[in-house]
Amino acid sequence: MSLIVQKFGGSSVANAERVFNVASIVTEKYREGNDVIVVVSAQGDTTDDLITKANEINPNASKREMDMLLTSGEQISASLLAMAIEKLGFPVVSLLGWQAGFYTSSAYGTARIKRVTPDRIKKEIDKKNIVVVTGFQGVNRYDDMTTLGRGGSDTSAVAIASVMNADLCQIYTDVEGVYTADPRKIKDAQKLDVISYDEMLELASLGAQVLNNRSVEMAKKYNIQLEVLSSLKRAKGTIVKEATKVEKMMISGIAKDERVARISVIGVPDRPGLAFKIFSKLAAKNINVDIILQSIGRNGTKDISFTIDQDKLQEAIELLNPYVELIGATSVVYDENVAKVSAVGAGMETHPGIAAEMFEALYEANINIHMISTSEIKISVLIDRADADKAVAAVHEKFFSDSINS
Repeated sequence: MSLIVQKFGGSSVANAERVFNVASIVTEKYREGNDVIVVVSAQGDTTDDLITKANEINPNASKREMDMLLTSGEQISASLLAMAIEKLGFPVVSLLGWQAGFYTSSAYGTARIKRVTPDRIKKEIDKKNIVVVTGFQGVNRYDDMTTLGRGGSDTSAVAIASVMNADLCQIYTDVEGVYTADPRKIKDAQKLDVISYDEMLELASLGAQVLNNRSVEMAKKYNIQLEVLSSLKRAKGTIVKEATKVEKMMISGIAKDERVARISVIGVPDRPGLAFKIFSKLAAKNINVDIILQSIGRNGTKDISFTIDQDKLQEAIELLNPYVELIGATSVVYDENVAKVSAVGAGMETHPGIAAEMFEALYEANINIHMISTSEIKISVLIDRADADKAVAAVHEKFFSDSINS
């Protein structure tokens, strides 16, 4: 007998038919003699619909009240799935995040899990119940409901798997696993049988929407084996596990992120400490910076450009505009019409020339590169957003058309 944690995304529970489909997947594992804990997201577009309703009432609603509203979406999914499992004749109980022991920080909308105390989950498992838990949420020290941000249900599932010492954590989605590119956009995208934590973390951080990057970080930290698979088609998925047991492919995947913006601080005086002042200001407001480019100093000044999440653009501009005058810079400019395209693969460490091949593919597609960032296992380029899909197709074809990784 094993303990299995299963997470189902919003598309997997979007309507009654799919809820019963999930119930059949869950109960199949239970019938095999396993203990089963299920984590669910809000149905379909429920979260977006709730945001729309909030904006109709108060476009400037506090983050606390938004969390109170948004946590209701997962509650609906959990109770409906429990009802479906009940109808199939199996013992089940649904729990909200706080009932399941999720204690978080107080950053409404982007809370972090501080600890999970699964006493209630353990009691229900001992009673031989299937336990359905609301993902994406917890409670802070003020007893207020909080949400974990985009993709938070993945993180909830991995957190439960870690504290419960689960044998496997399955992440069900609407694709059959992790692919070399988005199979809905790239017809020749290939499904991977296995991928390392590090590669998956890079892909998740760079725009691949299969797994949340925080969930991969946690899985790596606690050595939780993940399986990404489809809730709509019964087929073997992709295993995410430690790199030492994974044969290194040259390139594992191509990712695209269109939720980015570029900010440039123009005319920064060329003296020590000013870059620190700019980025520490952003860090204090939890604004993450990705690609950074600093120009060669001329006439005693330099320009500093960087990318951030598009959702944080307005906040960053409002923060920096009054500050640039204090440090003697000229202005702050930004561009929202950009996208980041990345190639990820552990095999880059031992295969020289990957960057050149990627840049050649973009050149052949007549795509201009604005910024470049590299690490041991990834290369990212910032390009015009209008070229993003074409860029992914061109780079994918360069690396995968001749089965270069076979």
